[in-house]
Amino acid sequence: MSAEPAPSSAGLPDGRSAQALLAELRELRAGDAPTRGGHTFAYVYDAGLPGLDELAGAAYGAFATVNGLDPTVFPSVGRLENEVVGAVSALLGVPGAQGTFTSGGTESVLLAVKTARDHARAARGVTRPQVVLPSTAHAAFHKAAHYLGVEAVVVPVRPESFRADAGAMEAALTDRTVLVVASAPSYAHGVMDPVAEIAAAADRRGVLCHVDACIGGWFLPFLRRTGRTVPPFDLSVPGVTSLSVDLHKYGYADKGASVILYRDGELRRHQYFAHAGWPGYPVVNPTMQGTKSAGLLAQAWAVLRHIGDDGYTALARRVADAADRLVPGLRAVEGIRVLGEPSGSLVAFTVTDADGAPDLSLVLHLADEMRERGWYLQPQLSYDGLPPNLHLTLTPATGDRVEALLADLGPALKAARGAGALTVDPGLVQLAAELDPDALTPEEVGGVLAFAGLGEGAGLPTRMAPVLALLDALPGRLKERLLTEFVGSLFRI
Repeated sequence: MSAEPAPSSAGLPDGRSAQALLAELRELRAGDAPTRGGHTFAYVYDAGLPGLDELAGAAYGAFATVNGLDPTVFPSVGRLENEVVGAVSALLGVPGAQGTFTSGGTESVLLAVKTARDHARAARGVTRPQVVLPSTAHAAFHKAAHYLGVEAVVVPVRPESFRADAGAMEAALTDRTVLVVASAPSYAHGVMDPVAEIAAAADRRGVLCHVDACIGGWFLPFLRRTGRTVPPFDLSVPGVTSLSVDLHKYGYADKGASVILYRDGELRRHQYFAHAGWPGYPVVNPTMQGTKSAGLLAQAWAVLRHIGDDGYTALARRVADAADRLVPGLRAVEGIRVLGEPSGSLVAFTVTDADGAPDLSLVLHLADEMRERGWYLQPQLSYDGLPPNLHLTLTPATGDRVEALLADLGPALKAARGAGALTVDPGLVQLAAELDPDALTPEEVGGVLAFAGLGEGAGLPTRMAPVLALLDALPGRLKERLLTEFVGSLFRI
């Protein structure tokens, strides 16, 4: 790459050609994990369909400059959103259901919690709201609770199945509960919560029930059409009052596409923000965002209509067929234990020692060894008695790589076993347990990060196992503080 141009007085370099800028972007991308080709088993969803990326890009470009803030000025936005949400409602809703297109699962979850909070305040006078969550509920619910002043009540899942315990969740409901949550499936382990039982318990107490179907909402109904058994989880289940589904996951739209769906419009009304008490234009925001490009809506609309019902059914079959090969293949490897019963597209497995106990060192070393062989499997640390593990997200593109992955797994596991146990200084662990994360100075945090090999300017380690082993040993609040400071250090300005 040529030397960077001298910055101008405005803080920007002199103008450069489009060709040069695009070349630099391509060079930057070369250092990332691949998003296509089936080697990255987390974060990306690849349908493996020729021309789909080009269609999404062209559709985005056609609407990139359209402002989704005001559908009275840009009526195309209203039509596109009605058709996208209508497609979701036809698959997962009930007559009278209404919803909104959002920027992703996190925004959908934020809106679901806000709606439940405001509904409970208006209908039941709840002023100190709580949301009841299984311990495997996505972190987005904790983010929503933090942002919105709602107490998160966490209920442990069943350790043998990793599914929510419906009885324990019902016992956790109080007069302050505004929402109870079930996952279809949970991200961490890919298993289905007992949605019908949880929703029935919520209904008996007059509490709203949200199903987080961000992962499964656009996969499980099409899986059912292939002849596979899929338990009910959508708005047709009595007691389920809202549902989130991400179209940038198994809908294969580009990132920034989700839908939050409610049983009726009266409930959705609590999601909206309106303000006329200022001298500018009257503001009505269905989502957390105000101004937003309609490009993401347009590309989701185009991708859904291009793939169609038959196409999604075929893609679901390919994912399920991949799982049918992957799960038995994993279970055939000595020392690997698949966690729970995967619902079809997400698989988590731990690695055990000679006594059959989950071994953190082996899990983390295996992740590094597989990455050196060109595979990204997502490490997940231990939590509340649940074992550390590696998470795999299956897509149609990864399905073509199952046998190659399994072939590399044996040598990688042998190398992991030879890498030795990861040890964390017991004195450091004891010291960490006595620290107040909120009272640490930036210098003290920097010292701990430097000890972990994440000091400022150190760059990302080539092997993450030692870093993750340290994080696994630290108390949760300290872990969060260190992660916050580390990620902040990546954005230096």
